[in-house]
Amino acid sequence: MIVVKVGGGEGIGFGALTEDVAALAQQGSQLVLVHGGSHETNVISTALGKPPHFVTSVSGYESRFTDRETLEIFAMVVAGKVNKLLVEQLQQKGVNAVGLSGADGRLLEGKRKEVLKIVEDGKRKVLRGDWSGMPERVNTGLITLLLQNGYSPVIAPLAISDAGELLNVDADRVAAMVATALRADTLILLSNVPGLLAKFPDPNSLVRQLPRNRLEDGLQAAQGRMKKKILGASEALDGGVGKVIIADARVASPISKALAGEGTVIQ
Repeated sequence: MIVVKVGGGEGIGFGALTEDVAALAQQGSQLVLVHGGSHETNVISTALGKPPHFVTSVSGYESRFTDRETLEIFAMVVAGKVNKLLVEQLQQKGVNAVGLSGADGRLLEGKRKEVLKIVEDGKRKVLRGDWSGMPERVNTGLITLLLQNGYSPVIAPLAISDAGELLNVDADRVAAMVATALRADTLILLSNVPGLLAKFPDPNSLVRQLPRNRLEDGLQAAQGRMKKKILGASEALDGGVGKVIIADARVASPISKALAGEGTVIQ
C-alpha cells in the first residue's frame, strides 16, 4: 500500500503523475492519492477579490487564515476543480478514480480550531473566526471498500467537524494520517522542489537520507511549507508507516522515481 500526496504549489502539473499512477496500478500496486490546491486557490480567490492571508503560528508553521468566505472558495477549488481534473486525467488513463473530500462519508473527522495564535511583525496575536482544523479520525472502512472494489480514491484536503462543519486541513498531515490508518508501507510527499534542501533553494544541497532520529535537524533546515512535510513525515513514522519520501512532482514518473530513492528518504 502506497499513499501519495501531490502538492498544489505553482509549477506542478498532473500529467506525469497520473501516467505514473496508471502504470503502477497496471503492475498491481494499490495507491491512495491525496492532493493540495494552494496555488489554484490563491489565483481564484484573488480573482474573486479575496486575496489569500497567510499567517505564521507561534510554533513557526505557515498556514492560510480561513474565514468562512475563504473556506467556501477553498472548498470550491480543491474539492471541485482540482479534484475533478485529477479524476478526469486518471480516468483517461484507465484508472477508475473516485474523487472525495474528507467531508464525504466523514472520511476525515476532526476538531475546528476557531482561534489561531500567530506571530505578526514580531508580536503575538490571536485571530478568531478560523475554519481550519486537524483530522483526528479516518474512515478506513470507506477507503478499504473502494480499494477492494477496484476504485482509486483521490482525496481533497477538507474534513468534517463533530458538529458537521467543513474544515480546511493540511494535505501533508492528512496524507500522513491516511497512511497511518491504512498501515501503508510508504508515504510519498511530492512537491515543487527535489526534496529537503539543506541550503534552500539550491537543488544541489538535496538531503538524500534523513534518519528519523534526525528529524529535528530536518525541521531546522526546512523552509516554508517544507516544515509541514517534515512534521507529516514524523507523524507517519510514529504511526507505523515504513518510510516517507519527499520528492519532486515535476519530473517524469515522479512516484516511481521516488520509490527508486530519488528525493529525501526518511526512515
